[in-house]
Amino acid sequence: MDTTGKPIKKGKLTVFLGSVAGVGKTYAMLEAGYDKYMHGNDAVVGCIDMPKKTDLATLLCKIPILLKGEKAKESAAKIAELDIDAVLDRKPQLVIIDNLAHLNDTAYRHSYRYQDVQEILDFGIDVYTTMDIFHVESLKDIVEQITGIKGQHTVPDGFIEKAELILIDVSQDEIIQRIKDEKIILPQELGQNTDDFFRPGNINALRELALRYTAQRVDKQLSEYMQEHDIKGPWPASERILACISPSPFSTQVIRAARRMADALKAEWAVIYVETHYHSPQNEVVYNQLAKNLLLAEELGAEIITLTGDDFAQEILLVSKRKNITQIVLGKPAHSRIEELRGSVVDRVLRESQGISVHIIPGKSVTKEKQSIAVYRSLRQCRLFPYTLTLLLVVLITLINKYIGFDLPNIVLLYLLPVLFSGAYWGRGPSIMASLLGVLAFDILFVPPIHSITVADLKYLVSFVIFLVVAVTTGTMANRLRYQAELARRREARTAALYSLSRKIVAETEMGGILRTVINVVCENINGEAFIFTPHDNGELSINAFSQGFQECSLKENEKAVVNWVFEHGRIGGRGTENWGTSQGLYFPLKFEEKNLGVLGVNIAEAELLLSSEHRQMLEAIANLLSLAMLSLQLSADAQQARNLAQSEELRIALFNSISHELRTPLASILGAVTSLLEGENIYNQVDRQVLLQTVNDEALRMNRLVGNLLDMARLESGMMQLKYDWCDIQEIMGVVLRRIQELIGERKIIVDMAQNIPLIRADFVLIEHVMVNLLDNANKYAKAGTKITIIILMVAEEIQIGVKKIGEPITGIDRDKIFEKFYRSKSNQQISGTGLGLSICKGIIEAHGGKIWVESTSHGGNSFIFTLPLDDKIPPQVPTGKEGDTIAR
Repeated sequence: MDTTGKPIKKGKLTVFLGSVAGVGKTYAMLEAGYDKYMHGNDAVVGCIDMPKKTDLATLLCKIPILLKGEKAKESAAKIAELDIDAVLDRKPQLVIIDNLAHLNDTAYRHSYRYQDVQEILDFGIDVYTTMDIFHVESLKDIVEQITGIKGQHTVPDGFIEKAELILIDVSQDEIIQRIKDEKIILPQELGQNTDDFFRPGNINALRELALRYTAQRVDKQLSEYMQEHDIKGPWPASERILACISPSPFSTQVIRAARRMADALKAEWAVIYVETHYHSPQNEVVYNQLAKNLLLAEELGAEIITLTGDDFAQEILLVSKRKNITQIVLGKPAHSRIEELRGSVVDRVLRESQGISVHIIPGKSVTKEKQSIAVYRSLRQCRLFPYTLTLLLVVLITLINKYIGFDLPNIVLLYLLPVLFSGAYWGRGPSIMASLLGVLAFDILFVPPIHSITVADLKYLVSFVIFLVVAVTTGTMANRLRYQAELARRREARTAALYSLSRKIVAETEMGGILRTVINVVCENINGEAFIFTPHDNGELSINAFSQGFQECSLKENEKAVVNWVFEHGRIGGRGTENWGTSQGLYFPLKFEEKNLGVLGVNIAEAELLLSSEHRQMLEAIANLLSLAMLSLQLSADAQQARNLAQSEELRIALFNSISHELRTPLASILGAVTSLLEGENIYNQVDRQVLLQTVNDEALRMNRLVGNLLDMARLESGMMQLKYDWCDIQEIMGVVLRRIQELIGERKIIVDMAQNIPLIRADFVLIEHVMVNLLDNANKYAKAGTKITIIILMVAEEIQIGVKKIGEPITGIDRDKIFEKFYRSKSNQQISGTGLGLSICKGIIEAHGGKIWVESTSHGGNSFIFTLPLDDKIPPQVPTGKEGDTIAR
């Protein structure tokens, strides 16, 4: 997004492609850049690899070089390094960057230069760059077969697909001559193999490979153009390719081969990994290699499919049918003779593919020396404890059979126990060992002739075979059940963790609680540290939550740069990814659609290992849950703020309408009385003047009550009203209230019906008096003329209950529910003056004392406003009270 909130149009990438170094890619790129510069484009040079003897200096002097504001006369070493921040600050229209496949120093934010270029393109800046054909990821294996040199620095095909390709080619003789003249920079991968690499045969083969690759790109672009413009043509049928991989390093060749096939057939492709009880990662090194294979497939644009099952071949075929796969790519198995007796996955897939084309990718031939080393390593990795314990179990069963003297059928059944036990707890190997040892012990110790491996009766051989079959089958089934139980346990643990996290997050109402909950769940599922960055109002990121033992000072500056990059771009970064892959931590963006909310970071305890795909998927799910929770909390806060603003606006309008009416009436009366007094000095006698002065006094008191109510409401709303508790006598409060209300009620009668032995209460005398004055004023306004007002004071349980009853129009329905709301007034009583604040203030004061207030309809018509005040546990001695049923007439 730009400063106006509109999406930024990405820059255009142009790649000058060559077969090998020395074809003139850099010179052609600089010529094209200079042409753009001369036509008014803001073009700059970002970095150039400068050979010892070169013709590039002439062109470099004509184009601005971007080196943190330094001048173009900088050294070749500085020109060869790209300053991505300087490019982004400068924001040119076009930047020229040499050597797209360059490996950056560990201090840089990205591992490879093509990742720097991607960030520059995302900012809407066009890029000219160069690369050789052997740096294309999917062609890495083919280049190694041609030249014998294993390429190390490659660029994913998905990245090159976005570019316009310009092929630069010269003859092999010209390339060899430029090498002799030292006019090229040799790739680092060659080392001391320069002469072997630049043989005429290799150069021509790489030239052909570059031409074929470019021709495929042109053909693909032509097909896309014809389809977009509805041009009829012989469109090929839709193809779908599935590459099958394992934790083996050889799987990288299978992935690249599938990618090349997908490009050639213009097909969609996917990579599948099936974990079975026979083939499952047994240690962290294998997990690490599997993670690297899946990451390579993801970088090359494959859809990743990971499954668990009992049969590798069956799972592959089921997925192929479900996804309409037309081509399956497998690696040639390198199994031992014993493993081949069971049948390979390739054989089963070939037999049951039913119309699906199967491609077998051959690996490198393995020498006998390497095979022996592999066997030795496998023996070293073999755990001896299960086999030792299995041997002891068989010995124990043998001793039991020898000294108790069971018959032969029971002895055979007892020998099945070690098979089942070892298969259930330690796997297939110990189970097969237990079956073989059981057969040998049974034959030598219990089958005639004793202490001999030979048998007197041939029928025992059949028994041995049946025993072996039963033992191996039951052991295998026990092992399979153990593996399935382990998978179910792992799935259940992941599901339970996510379910528990979702429930805990929903229960939290504050951001801090949500973040702490997520940190705890992450640490429970990975061996490492976890921390969460969230932005301040100014956009700066800081750690808001972290696991126990984590210290922010241990986070290096380059790690903070990774966090900022992940937050700004909304993409996963850190160790094991294509973005900042050399950093220590792995970072997940917390975002929803286009809104960035923060970053979840994890540090794994073992620095050399990568997170398994299983853990990575779980962390992505946790990050998504956290993003939704954070967004929900923000939206809830925004909604509450909007409701508060709407309510404030309603209150403002109601207050304005009410105050303007309530102030206008007393002010008009005061102005009228004062004007009469000033202008009619000789007209009014003393009595008339006294009446006018009384009018001014009454209306001033009315205004004073209005302002007092507004101040009380403001204190209640802001929480500034402080209660001044003291022991109060209800009778004394009633006396003060009746004296204050005398002028308001005129000739109306008030009856105070107070029970005997009413104790003292702890309350704010002035505020309770204010409540009673408001209730009596309200009753006087709405009571029928000539009727009386009754005050009833009772003891109910551990409370004092005070009611003010008047005869008038009953309050029912919606009026009863809203009568205590601010500024609410019944529509039937709009003709009576008032602000709608009195009852709301009474409710606030009573609730602040820990009491309750409500309204009831009386049996004789009218209403009773009743409130309660709690009694204190320690009440001082009772003071004298008046007689029950005292009547005061005014």
